[in-house]
Amino acid sequence: MIAQYFNDGFIAFISHFGTALAFLFIFITIYIRITPYKEISLIRQGNTAAAASLSGAMLGYCVALASSVAHSVDLVDMLIWGGIALLIQLLAFFAARLILPGLISDVPENKLSSGIFLGALSLGMGILNAACQTY
Repeated sequence: MIAQYFNDGFIAFISHFGTALAFLFIFITIYIRITPYKEISLIRQGNTAAAASLSGAMLGYCVALASSVAHSVDLVDMLIWGGIALLIQLLAFFAARLILPGLISDVPENKLSSGIFLGALSLGMGILNAACQTY
């Protein structure tokens, strides 16, 4: 009885955790492709603005994705809400570009205020996104 419960729970854990990691990888891959600057290269060069913006985007998505995992009824439900969360987080970047048109030049120039704003906006959207998934 205990072994069966463990097996069922472990399988659910592995499937959800593996899917969440795959979603995170997909999000990061898409995110660094839609931004007009090279975050990874900038971060390697010590660009704090790029690190702040990418970190906020990843954390924002992780918060929303965690809500998808926690509130889904099965793996398919998690896939749907994880995909919706991904789209919302990508839209946050485009919203930030509308609010701060100079953002695409500010981050590569290491203007920390723009990087922090973008990261905070992404994290805030992730928190709201997560809260809206608690149906």
